[in-house]
Amino acid sequence: MNKPLIAASYYSGFELAHDTYNAISAASDGKIYYVLSSESPEEGGKVYVYDPRLDETRLLADLTAVCGEKGANAIPQGKSHVDFYESNGKLYFSTHIGFYEMIGGMERLPKNPPGGMGLYPGGHFLSYDLGSGEFRDLGLVPHGEGILTMIMDAARGYLYAITWPRGYFISYCIETGELLDHGLVSSNGEAGMPGKDYRVLCRSMFIDPEDGAVYLSTSEGEILCYTPRSGTLKKMEELNLRLDYFGRYEPDNPGSMGYNWRKILWYGPDKAAYGVHGNSGYLFRFDPREHAIEIVERITSEPSKKSGMFDQFSYGYLGLQLGPDEQTLYYLTGGPVYINGKRVNGAPRIAKGAARGLENLHLVTYNLPERRYTDHGPVFYPGGGRPTYVNSIALGPDGYVYTLARFEHEGKIIQDLIKFPDPLARAKR
Repeated sequence: MNKPLIAASYYSGFELAHDTYNAISAASDGKIYYVLSSESPEEGGKVYVYDPRLDETRLLADLTAVCGEKGANAIPQGKSHVDFYESNGKLYFSTHIGFYEMIGGMERLPKNPPGGMGLYPGGHFLSYDLGSGEFRDLGLVPHGEGILTMIMDAARGYLYAITWPRGYFISYCIETGELLDHGLVSSNGEAGMPGKDYRVLCRSMFIDPEDGAVYLSTSEGEILCYTPRSGTLKKMEELNLRLDYFGRYEPDNPGSMGYNWRKILWYGPDKAAYGVHGNSGYLFRFDPREHAIEIVERITSEPSKKSGMFDQFSYGYLGLQLGPDEQTLYYLTGGPVYINGKRVNGAPRIAKGAARGLENLHLVTYNLPERRYTDHGPVFYPGGGRPTYVNSIALGPDGYVYTLARFEHEGKIIQDLIKFPDPLARAKR
């Protein structure tokens, strides 16, 4: 059994910091860029950078201010829900709402802002110049929605996004500034009514680098393809994600990602994408040219595999990334907790995607050419505490794994930056 991985935690200075999804990446300058989210109706999320050489974090900007909305007296830009994508010395990312209104027992886009504030203006595409340190507002998406999902085609200079809550598919040309709305991707998205037109939205897309085609999934298990040449978004025929290994789901009800993939990425040597299905934790290979899906292996933690149970976080985990060797997947996933030999069980059903109960954080790696799975064991803080609500990952050039996790700071639970040694990098030394 591997020894536990010990994580160092960093307080960046934002006491409102709440759960962040994606929004952390390593850049070519050797630094780690990340966003800390806010649930406040008055204060937005913040962009930070961590310099491994100095072992210091630094505030770069307030999201609302960067979007030019600091004095607008409207619901702020509370978070970013996407990775940073680097091209020509700039990082590209986008903004999302962090403050919600409970309507019908669900978190919804606010209709009645507090204190006479204006409605949420909508999410923005942003860039950050690594050389000059300048942020630039590239554009506002329509319909007053946040940007939930984003991918960049760096070769062709396009950004693609799915908005929240209804789920519009948006394209943005960096050179011309042209922003196009290609319509809804799945019924009425997360603005729909449970049992009717509700559909949880895809959180991850990938691009085939040869033709620039963009692929996304739906909770009903359909795979949609956007073709830039035609400008159309169409369902792939005779191929879907409704696989028995993934489980059985009711796509019109909240509580899971349904048949959506959770995180997916392109793997050049195979000319195929590898993705993880949320909740079940199965890794699969998707070849868009051959119209084929192959189950590879369940890459949940070893204790999860042995227990035979789904993961406690019912949406699954976003912390999946290809490693520095460009052939090994790194995956931050959950593992069951045992007390006095008994598994700690969570709630059997929940209203939205969240942890059903306490779990350990595990680092799993999977070497694609060798088909080699390794669970490197649980991650703990020095005092024995557990990093929780982890849905992001970045691999630093310094041999550390970075993520954003909950921990206690001065008597309050926040989510902020943590890091722990990469066991594969350590083994090579």
